Amino acid sequence: MIVRILGEGQYELDGAMTNDLDHLDAQLNAALEGGDQAGFDRVLTELVEKIRSGGKELEPDRIVPSDLTVPAVGSTIEEVRQLLTSEDLGEA
Repeated sequence: MIVRILGEGQYELDGAMTNDLDHLDAQLNAALEGGDQAGFDRVLTELVEKIRSGGKELEPDRIVPSDLTVPAVGSTIEEVRQLLTSEDLGEA
């Protein structure tokens, strides 16, 4: 599985991490939908740390399609909503 952390790069992860990532992604989406910035920050930080610690960073010149894209730590809910809206419209 290839995961991109926006503004940072791509990581290759073992498929065994999928359940953990799915669980954290669901929590992140719930915080996003609920407007819970503190919860969003906490879960996003945990998700990014799990990706960094469990994955192998790809060389910057090797770009492959990502299975999952994660916002950068410090992103606000509003920034992520804008990004999702622009992606839905095919602008990103």
